[in-house]
Amino acid sequence: MRPDAGQVLHFSEDPTIERFVPHVAVTSRQSEPYVWAVGYERCPDYWFPRACPRAMAWVGQDTSEEDTARIIGAGCGERVHAIEYCWLKALMEVRLFAYRLPADGFTPIGEPAHAVVSTAPVVPLGPPEPVGDLFELHEQAGIQLRVLDNLWPFWNEVTASSLQFSGIRLRNARR
Repeated sequence: MRPDAGQVLHFSEDPTIERFVPHVAVTSRQSEPYVWAVGYERCPDYWFPRACPRAMAWVGQDTSEEDTARIIGAGCGERVHAIEYCWLKALMEVRLFAYRLPADGFTPIGEPAHAVVSTAPVVPLGPPEPVGDLFELHEQAGIQLRVLDNLWPFWNEVTASSLQFSGIRLRNARR
């Protein structure tokens, strides 16, 4: 599930949203109200239940072969996502939807940019689309999906490596 040209996506478990209104998300580090969405490259970050903690790592232009082999694995592609066992059932059962939004009016946020935001209300281009099987999406995108007892040892290795990385909802991970 990726956006077409001129689109960005917003992923949600709520299939009833008719209009997105800027707000300050409870989890946001930003104080300005936004409508949040993602472009093509960052969509896989959201192929999860909303509250599911996940640690993600991928090869960047400055990633060493050693870190790639050690963390991602030799011959295992260029990206890995990890969740905890306690979230496996939710990953299998979640009904996730994607809203296609017009890319006009959205600007990148973060350094490097990890999302796009709008400060104006946004009306979806059509009804929400069921995202479908999240395991299948990962497989089709060539992304490893790891299930771990605890994310923190993996996260600590990733953040100390030369890999690119992102962690979402990590406050929900086991301590």
